[in-house]
Amino acid sequence: MSVELKPITIPDFGAAHQAPRIPAEIYEARVRAAYAKAGTDWLVVYADREHIAAITYLAGFEPRFEEAFLLLGPGDRRVLLTGNESESYAPLAGLPGLEVLVAQSLSLMGQDRSRFPRIIDRFRDAGIKQGDSIGLVGWKYLEAEEDEDLSDAFFVPAVHLAMLRRAVGESGSVRDVTAVLFHPGHGLMAKLDADQLAVFEWAATRASLAVWRIVSGAREGDDEFRAAARMGYAAEPLNVHTMLASASPGETVIGLRSANGRKIGRGDGITTAVGMWGALASRAGLFDEENGEFLKIASAYFEGLATWYDTADIGVAGGTLYEAVTAKLAEGNLRSALNPGHLTGYEEWTHSPVRPGSTETLASGMAFQVDVIPVPMPGNWALNSEDPVFFADEALRAELKAKHPETHARIEARRAFVRDQIGITIKSNILPLSSTPLCVPPFWLKSSHLLTKA
Repeated sequence: MSVELKPITIPDFGAAHQAPRIPAEIYEARVRAAYAKAGTDWLVVYADREHIAAITYLAGFEPRFEEAFLLLGPGDRRVLLTGNESESYAPLAGLPGLEVLVAQSLSLMGQDRSRFPRIIDRFRDAGIKQGDSIGLVGWKYLEAEEDEDLSDAFFVPAVHLAMLRRAVGESGSVRDVTAVLFHPGHGLMAKLDADQLAVFEWAATRASLAVWRIVSGAREGDDEFRAAARMGYAAEPLNVHTMLASASPGETVIGLRSANGRKIGRGDGITTAVGMWGALASRAGLFDEENGEFLKIASAYFEGLATWYDTADIGVAGGTLYEAVTAKLAEGNLRSALNPGHLTGYEEWTHSPVRPGSTETLASGMAFQVDVIPVPMPGNWALNSEDPVFFADEALRAELKAKHPETHARIEARRAFVRDQIGITIKSNILPLSSTPLCVPPFWLKSSHLLTKA
């Protein structure tokens, strides 16, 4: 495959102003499926400000500032435990029949504890009793290679685990069931519906356009704050902090860094990323107009991205995709810093079937980040082009078209653009959600020129 740098105009694919909503019946179906799959008297889901994916997926609620629990129990019992501040926020939850109980020990320190200070009492008020079995969902879980005994591995604060165990007593049980939601093969959050697809496409559109405003607006004389401000942030909910970092020769680009007042100079490496609920977009390159050696590396990287799209499809094993991308990058003396692709959602990274030797297959309903970050980079250089996609079979695509025709139209227009202008055919099962799909500008001061298949 040969690669060339060409002037290309990225079309306006359109954008929805208002985010689509998840219907109540979808939340209803999710909690019923999760409760049945857990196979316990109670399904207890933990959340805090950083770890919202499970509770948001099930209830359409995420705690702000503090912690929360979703309790699903016998007889369709549905209880949301919040602290002081999220009590007033709870009415925004989308799950029908949800009772809200305040447990003030979930609040920040120094706040009022005079009403309901003991969380164990609130567990009992919700209906948890001696002898009950609890399936507990934390924010991740251990794999078999991480410890010889996983029976007592819970990614929730120890104090809450102790309270739950006291509530059910010695005759009850608490076991980890996080994989019911998070497992990349059989977890419920790994395979999403058309309504969730539309929500995440809305986020992907806005995140990718925000990143492109930064890249295309880059000017000599900018400092990092001025460059980042061009994103046009409109208070959309974020799933990561916004990143922008640059570095001169002799320095290193620290990709996770937020912007500061550093002046960006010609020849600097530069990177940025914007992540919203359901999607992250990232671009990194050289703050310059040309550089032959950098273009050679960028072209090898672009071939790795093309291999991702050539290989990925519904039914393909994650290990197969990993090996194909790894082998292609190696031809250019590159490798992917992390898994070349992972599941995404309300948290930027939930899990990934794309691992060495993985037999877990890509499936319809998967929301994916094409997350191929090339390393090593010489000196102060940086390079990245990260976009979200969605895997959808014919039935799911038909449902999307019927329920969200504008979303479907934007996706198909992006597919045609990538085929006709970038020179890469994206399979019908892969839905490009970004409004800058496979747009790789190696040189930010010449962002109108993109890498293409010759």
